[in-house]
Amino acid sequence: MQRNINAKYVGRILDTTIYAKPIPENIIKDPYIFEFLGLRFDYKHNENTIETALINHLQQFLMELGKGFAFVGRQQHFVTDTADFYIDLVFYNYYLKCFVLIDLKTHKLSDEAIGQMDMYVRMYNGLKKREDDNPIIGLILCTEKDETIVKYSVLADNEKLFASKYRLYLPKEEELKQLIDHDRLNWEIDNTN
Repeated sequence: MQRNINAKYVGRILDTTIYAKPIPENIIKDPYIFEFLGLRFDYKHNENTIETALINHLQQFLMELGKGFAFVGRQQHFVTDTADFYIDLVFYNYYLKCFVLIDLKTHKLSDEAIGQMDMYVRMYNGLKKREDDNPIIGLILCTEKDETIVKYSVLADNEKLFASKYRLYLPKEEELKQLIDHDRLNWEIDNTN
């Protein structure tokens, strides 16, 4: 609880209890704070190092993800007629009643990452989704987001694909306040249109 207070968790996510039916936009956060991993933030880590650290700190990672997440698998293997694919992390959210696929990137959001996640979501919907599940959600965790790529990619039109930044350290209070204010402004703009 102290970690969530220090991370200003309440200010980073809308209260989903006020909605009759939870929606992904109110469950998926941006940014995610992974300071509990204890990784140096002034060092360039590879995806495997961060993924392994997240699994080693699974309880804290689930708390950072938010309400209703259950761990399903790591490096989940898919075989199609022509190729093999591996999804970094798979969760199930019992509030949303759907699988959540997470692709971890150690760089800025790219159109290639968005295309890859779109394909993973389509594959998972076709191969793994049960009849009583809601459509799969794809979440790309990246170090930075390019708003132009977000605006002109399938992220803009697909309510089941998300990109969120992550940080390996807890931002200073002023930086965190700016992030919260930026998110509130974007939320207000999105909900007035």
